[in-house]
Amino acid sequence: MTSEELRDSLLMAPKNGFSRIDEAQRKEIDAYCKDYVAFMDACKTEREATAWAIAEAEKHGFKPFATGMDIQAGDKIYYNNRNKAIALAVIGTSSLAEGINICAAHVDSPRIDIKPNPLYEESEIAYLKGHYYGGIKKYQWPTIPLALHGVVYRKDGTLVTVTIGEEDTDPVLMISDLLPHLAADQMQKTAAKVIEGEQLNVIMGTEPLEGEGADLVKLHIMKLLNEKYALVEEDFLSAELTLVPAGKCRDVGLDRSLISGYGHDDRVCAYAELYALFQIDTPAKTAVCILADKEEIGSVGVSGMQSKYFEHFIEGLCEAQNVKLSDCFSNSFCLSADVSNAFDPNWPETCDRRNNSKLNYGVAICKYTGSRGKGGASDASAEAMGHIRTTFANAGVIWQIATLGKVDQGGGGTVAAYMANRNIVTVDAGVPVLSMHAPLELVSKLDCYETMLACKAIYLA
Repeated sequence: MTSEELRDSLLMAPKNGFSRIDEAQRKEIDAYCKDYVAFMDACKTEREATAWAIAEAEKHGFKPFATGMDIQAGDKIYYNNRNKAIALAVIGTSSLAEGINICAAHVDSPRIDIKPNPLYEESEIAYLKGHYYGGIKKYQWPTIPLALHGVVYRKDGTLVTVTIGEEDTDPVLMISDLLPHLAADQMQKTAAKVIEGEQLNVIMGTEPLEGEGADLVKLHIMKLLNEKYALVEEDFLSAELTLVPAGKCRDVGLDRSLISGYGHDDRVCAYAELYALFQIDTPAKTAVCILADKEEIGSVGVSGMQSKYFEHFIEGLCEAQNVKLSDCFSNSFCLSADVSNAFDPNWPETCDRRNNSKLNYGVAICKYTGSRGKGGASDASAEAMGHIRTTFANAGVIWQIATLGKVDQGGGGTVAAYMANRNIVTVDAGVPVLSMHAPLELVSKLDCYETMLACKAIYLA
């Protein structure tokens, strides 16, 4: 055997995904990503993503979960967890005792939340005080257009949805920064301190109402909010309001191969899971899609992946088949669908190039996440990695391997550990991202599409 024959048979030779697809597949990628962009433009918070998922699920024949309900193969069921997370299932022909195939993503993203008592006036400028959510570089958020999204429970108990800054006719909001002419001291600070957390206060307005007394600009802003949403200042105490980048996703590059948008982490995987689930008929094993909240702050709380809502949903399905939940979980498989960091040539020193995901090389399988000594990781077994390799190969999915940077550089986590804690075999995989956790992130259209195919393969495995 020649050296070339040995090379072909023994060594890996990863190829750019665009060299592995034909023109028909390119069109499929473009069509898929057009729909994905529409989802992203409509869903900038976990509440919006959950509401969108419910509406689309019902169009595809899904019915709400109810304790004690009967289930049959082919049934489509969803469980709305307090309007901030959702689990969906397509019941398979096999017993739940044989396990389920799960794809789990999250729909929360780093942002700036509004404090409970936020509105104030200083030097005749009205502000909302912010508290950042998740891991951000604080200096990236001033001077960009921001939109206000969320809900408010008013004093009378009614709920109002707030969205300001997304329509072309809307005003946008902004956080100011210091001019370079006076920034001598600021520029000596570390990046973590250039903008402090308590400086993430968004400008609401500067025009005072006519009259006498203090805080006339604040009063003007409150008057405008009252006229549009019937709010009084006390209503902020029962509000969930958040600042996100204003505007829509855009194609990036003259070849339009990338998508710029807020919240690719992790709604790019959430959409892939949903889309794939809506495409399948009756699978052999029950297929389950999870869109969780609170991943960016540790998957905590009633809507996070550590919550028992997932057990409640699956236990209800198991009871309908007289199956123990523990038996179901022990035979199940979960794809923890979360993004990875794409290799960035501007910062090559942060990554092990032999083990880092790249743009346009397909869905990135991550054997372990965590930080430094695999702290906090869900470290997939050889058997789990073998299963996913075989499943993707049989389905023709373009995939690659990924780790989150050099060993001592840092790290991160996903929901994988919390699924594995339930005795569910779990592997991480998702879309490589440039500028992760920035106000605008970048993903490859090809990788988005291949991740959807990966989710579909898992559902049907």
